Amino acid sequence: MAKPWTAELVKKALGVKKCNGSMDAATEDLPLEKAIGVAKDKAGDLTGADLKAMTREVIGTCVAMRVKIDGHWPKDALKIIENGEWDDRFN
Repeated sequence: MAKPWTAELVKKALGVKKCNGSMDAATEDLPLEKAIGVAKDKAGDLTGADLKAMTREVIGTCVAMRVKIDGHWPKDALKIIENGEWDDRFN
């Protein structure tokens, strides 16, 4: 059975039916741990080699959805991950 789209799992993790999609009105903020949970739910459907890479894919979906990650815009969150600042949270 096919798993729901990543965007649907993000909305479920946020507890919303719909994200507003506007940069100015964006209020949704997904904790990194919930993004990691979505990545675990989608494991096998995502192309990332490890949990960190799969979580980056989920955060990539959040870019289009205008959903922040731990208070950071997704592109900034991806830079934080790239710099290794959140490495301890992937264990």
